[in-house]
Amino acid sequence: MAASKNVHMFDDNNFEQEVLKAPGTVLVDFTATWCGPCKILAPIVEKLADEFVGKLKVGKVDVDQAPGVAAKYGVRSVPTVMVFQAGEKKAQHIGLTKREKLLELTGLG
Repeated sequence: MAASKNVHMFDDNNFEQEVLKAPGTVLVDFTATWCGPCKILAPIVEKLADEFVGKLKVGKVDVDQAPGVAAKYGVRSVPTVMVFQAGEKKAQHIGLTKREKLLELTGLG
């Protein structure tokens, strides 16, 4: 599912370790294989992952594969993008968005 080597896959088993305990800023793209807008957002997210290696950790959560994480953070529609810092959710955007908005959410814009 992840086309870029810089896009991590997060799930119910590794979310705490990979996202909540990660140093720095983590952008999480909650997605689903059946979601049309998610397919449009994916290359934007992947480009950010490649562009900001070392500054931003980027990953995806397939809501069908990780229902626990999706439920914990109240994800009811995809795509939903969340930004975490030091284990805390700092920003969120629901629905399809542009690169500029993602940069704004992460503080890199």
